[in-house]
Amino acid sequence: MITSKLPNVGTTIFTQMSQLAAEVGAINLSQGFPDFPAPVALCEAVGKHIALGHNQYAPMTGLPALREQVASKVASFYGRSVSADSEVTITPGATEAIFCALQAVVRAGDEVIVLDPCYDSYEPSVELAGGRCVHVPLALPGFSIDWQRMTDALSPRTRMIILNSPHNPSGALISRAELDWLAALIRDRDIYLVSDEVYEHLVFDGVGHVSVLAHDELYARAFVVSSFGKTYHVTGWKTGYVVAPPALSAELRKVHQYVNFCGVTPLQWALADFMAAHPEHLAELPGFYQAKRDLFCDLLADSRFRFTRAAGTYFQLVDYSAIRPDLDDVAMSEWLTREHGVAAIPVSVFYREAPRDLRLVRFCFAKREETLRQAAEKLCAI
Repeated sequence: MITSKLPNVGTTIFTQMSQLAAEVGAINLSQGFPDFPAPVALCEAVGKHIALGHNQYAPMTGLPALREQVASKVASFYGRSVSADSEVTITPGATEAIFCALQAVVRAGDEVIVLDPCYDSYEPSVELAGGRCVHVPLALPGFSIDWQRMTDALSPRTRMIILNSPHNPSGALISRAELDWLAALIRDRDIYLVSDEVYEHLVFDGVGHVSVLAHDELYARAFVVSSFGKTYHVTGWKTGYVVAPPALSAELRKVHQYVNFCGVTPLQWALADFMAAHPEHLAELPGFYQAKRDLFCDLLADSRFRFTRAAGTYFQLVDYSAIRPDLDDVAMSEWLTREHGVAAIPVSVFYREAPRDLRLVRFCFAKREETLRQAAEKLCAI
């Protein structure tokens, strides 16, 4: 009998809920992917590069043209000049990037602070590196950092802190003041950061994304991770990137080259072409998704769900305590899917120990208007 290295890990909740939605014919607002097409020019570019024969290995660090586009974007949005050669690495998805960053610096016995609720890939990656997660709950109802708990969680074994902003599942944002606070807290400690910023361009209401890339002190010890999949509506392409100082990038690449070696070549060519030809896409993205958020929230205004509009990401949390307070959020998500035809994600799965009275589920609004209207009609009928 094999002894599992991840004994507490099973099939992800995202797979479970998507499968259940398919089985019962429910509208799937659980897993975070668009149901609308990617930009036509981007898709056409893939075919063009396949036809041109760009079908062999890309460089391990990513195509130079795409790394240059990332470096240009970082300079434009965050005011940081980074080397496309030594500070930008293209990866097969943000999850692989996070995994490689953790493997690069976390050693047996190290502690990694994660802020609950947190994305489900963090802890298994830490455990496979021989480390241990220290879970610090975010303060409710706004999912802000509890600085006293963060301070108390630090120890001589703390090796890394994982940040996520815009935050999945809540949509909450980290402020510049909070980054300054964090910098002061870890200034004299040998602690590294992973900053998961995959939803960096999905920030609403005129508020700009606050990136670790724009913070000199924190960037010096950070792996900043983002996702082309989220930004260009192509989650199935599983293409992301890491920006990190040269010494950290070198360590990450040592791991990356033995995990996937490189990303998919024609997809990288297509993304490089599209980024160069359509810089307006990034500027238009916040408004594009804010319109979807506002439509979905407006449609739910007369429902029995309570909510505060998400500040970022393409997820909306809703409180269902006025509807079925007797159900925990896992049971509620299954009930919504089976009985009312709309699939959601329970928020408790993002915690090690969720608050007992938590009555929140997460809906994805990265959907066509028709999909959102159909879903909202079913939810308002409850």
